[in-house]
Amino acid sequence: MDVKNQTTISFTLLGLSEKPNLRLPLFIFLMAAYILCIVGNMTILMLISTQSQLYSPMYFFLGNLSFVDICLTSITVPRALSSLLSQDLSISFHGCFIQLFMFQLVGNMDSFLLAIMALDRYAAICQPLHYTSIMSKRTCISLLTSSWIIVSFNATLHTVMTATLPYCGWVIPHYFCDVPAMFLLSCTDTSAHQMVIFAEGSLIVMGPMFFILGSYVLIISVVVKLRSSKSTSRTFSTCFSHLTGVILFYSSVIFMYFRPSSLYSAAYDRVVSVAYSVITPMLNPFIYTLRNKEFKNALKKVIQCGNTTGR
Repeated sequence: MDVKNQTTISFTLLGLSEKPNLRLPLFIFLMAAYILCIVGNMTILMLISTQSQLYSPMYFFLGNLSFVDICLTSITVPRALSSLLSQDLSISFHGCFIQLFMFQLVGNMDSFLLAIMALDRYAAICQPLHYTSIMSKRTCISLLTSSWIIVSFNATLHTVMTATLPYCGWVIPHYFCDVPAMFLLSCTDTSAHQMVIFAEGSLIVMGPMFFILGSYVLIISVVVKLRSSKSTSRTFSTCFSHLTGVILFYSSVIFMYFRPSSLYSAAYDRVVSVAYSVITPMLNPFIYTLRNKEFKNALKKVIQCGNTTGR
């Protein structure tokens, strides 16, 4: 079918499940997860922007991660909730690829932010005397800006290559428009497209992951040399939350995007996609704050000020 004619046709998103009896449980689950994600990440943003003890590169990047996580869930979850309520499963051609572009954009930015946060931990632990010069305000802004530029080009490439394919099917076995699900609907052999996206995507996704792994090899080699067990425990504590977030994010992303299309399973992939697009953004506020004394103190300070004002 001609590409121009395709743009007038809508896709159908099957959602997380095609079983009517699961609509209410899925709606309750997604709504609860979305509310927790928004409240948790907005709390982090509020504390970082108002509490002076949190004015540091580590919390600056954590604030950006919270912003990206809010965007990541907001791109997919409200649309899924609306479909569960109204049973309107259609999405326009342009709307589908706008969603695909935005999801690729913020999803890959999540990966870059995790790598930048690993760099920050490396500088703080392995180069403490030079930390302020390494992670200066100018460096932090440059890292963020360059990351947004890179992921923008990546998202554009994925969107253009996917949108220009000829489609013979219009029913997407997913709850949002994503590259693997879209490839299955194409009339033509997508192996060449998959090779390009796999090669380019490997640099964008796996590059930051290997950078994180390398950073933690260096961090661990320094930490084990610390004489004070208290210092070792405190250092590992600051890194544990970041490593937990990294493992949650990359385990699901690698399963979803770095395997042959012949192994694609609509049922399993919908579950896995929820892991990195809903569960991980929801858990991040708890992962990064439950073991963080500075955050706990900042939150107590805000609550105490609120109670004092109320009296």
